[in-house]
Amino acid sequence: MQPISVITGRIVALPVQDIDTDQIIPARYLKVTDKSGLAEGLFYAWRFDADGKPNPDFVLNRPETQGATILVAGRNFGCGSSREHAPWALLGYGFTAVISPYFADIFRNNALKNGLLTVQVDDETYQQLVSLFDEDPTTTVTIDLAAQTVTLPDSRSVHFPIDPFTRHCLLHGVDQMGFLLNEEAAISAYEASRPARVVTTARS
Repeated sequence: MQPISVITGRIVALPVQDIDTDQIIPARYLKVTDKSGLAEGLFYAWRFDADGKPNPDFVLNRPETQGATILVAGRNFGCGSSREHAPWALLGYGFTAVISPYFADIFRNNALKNGLLTVQVDDETYQQLVSLFDEDPTTTVTIDLAAQTVTLPDSRSVHFPIDPFTRHCLLHGVDQMGFLLNEEAAISAYEASRPARVVTTARS
């Protein structure tokens, strides 16, 4: 994974509640085991009509939203079935972060383990972001992972929660396995300090 420190990008708002993983990426795309090509399936039922042509009314198909890298989504984003393909599709499309008032737990964990930053904000901040996007689709915000803040165009900074271990991994661009491999010297030293054999005697 690429290290994440500060993300500055344009937002695109999708103010729909309970967007489930099947809406994020249809089940037919789950046949693949790699990440290539999943971007085309992102929000497929909304992005394309029955003939497979782009739906001009869907927000991601609007010219002014092209290149946006931060998705602002409604409450309970990523609910439904567990599928790692959902964050893969979002990353493949070009999103680096998703902001929402609440994330489904499994989706949030899958996203963070794949380097997609999930930023949970209060309802007031969420509504402000949606309003800012409606007024100006080129609205830009800054997410500072180290400080755990989102800075809005009016310079207001909002704190967001993230557990320390996940924050460490994202800042250093490592997954859980990468973290363990980086600790190989410490693990070896610990093992070397232990007795060669530990015998446990059961008492009758």
